[in-house]
Amino acid sequence: MLYSVVIPCYKSAHTIREVVETTAEELTKLGRTPFEFVLTDDCSPDGGETVRELRKLADDHDYVKVIELAKNGGQHNASLAGMNYAEGDFIISMDDDMQTHPSQLSKLFDKIEEGYDIVYAYYPDRHYKSAVRSIGTWMNFTTVRVLIGKPKDMKTSSFFIIRKYVRDYAVQYKSKYAHLQGLFLRTTALSKIASVPVEHFERVYGQSGYSFKKLVALWSNLIGFSIVPLRFAQYSGMILSLIGIIGAIVILIRKLVLPSVALGWSSIMVALCFFSGVILFFLGLLGEYIGRLFQDSTNSPQYVVRTVYTQGCEDAAPITGQAAADKENIKS
Repeated sequence: MLYSVVIPCYKSAHTIREVVETTAEELTKLGRTPFEFVLTDDCSPDGGETVRELRKLADDHDYVKVIELAKNGGQHNASLAGMNYAEGDFIISMDDDMQTHPSQLSKLFDKIEEGYDIVYAYYPDRHYKSAVRSIGTWMNFTTVRVLIGKPKDMKTSSFFIIRKYVRDYAVQYKSKYAHLQGLFLRTTALSKIASVPVEHFERVYGQSGYSFKKLVALWSNLIGFSIVPLRFAQYSGMILSLIGIIGAIVILIRKLVLPSVALGWSSIMVALCFFSGVILFFLGLLGEYIGRLFQDSTNSPQYVVRTVYTQGCEDAAPITGQAAADKENIKS
């Protein structure tokens, strides 16, 4: 049985070696061998420092495989890229900053052996120094519950373990707007997904790569997994139309009862601005759906792999999952 550890890397030259080597020691101690590490560089803007460190790791350890992306695709797309090249019976997702600490792996393994397909780690006490990150995380969790029906008692994070078949179905998703929670929730039954509390460690170096803009972009990817916003637009339109009809009736009655009452210019302008804003908002929402459909129809890539590097070899790693299927399609 093979265990694959998939880690998306972004400006992680100073932390990734400790993450990999500490995790390898922990897996060996737990008897979870053999194992492999699939490290995906998400086009880190650090002058190639992260890629060089990843290649050194691959040269030092034959269980390390490096996927270098040609452009930044975001954490979830980078994770899917790594999963495409993972060959394990169990796939473990971790971060590159030691906050998802290897010492907590045993809790995930113990839980998945109870028969679950997906086990998430969650943090009762988080160590976020950025208020923006905390707000963005809360917004993401709340939106997931509303848009794709995640149960309130299901707590999730980027630290999880899944079975191979879950990965096989997840990597079939082709859109560039990927969201792992949305993919996993439509892959297996809710009764087969579990969460376990783990300790959330301090970041050992640097700060989070998630800006407010990136958090909003990740949040917006949920649109591809739900039609709730469109239904909200429909219901809002119905309610506002009903309010408009009632308002028109009230104005007509007032005019009949008190003919001398003059209609107010201010109220008309307020109503005009309000309803114009509502219309433009929902037009933008519809445009977002249509725009994403257009980009998907033009086969806009989810990610672009520049090189695959293993110990001393470039572009020599075996390709599995959807990546293998794509390669076969190109050949045919």
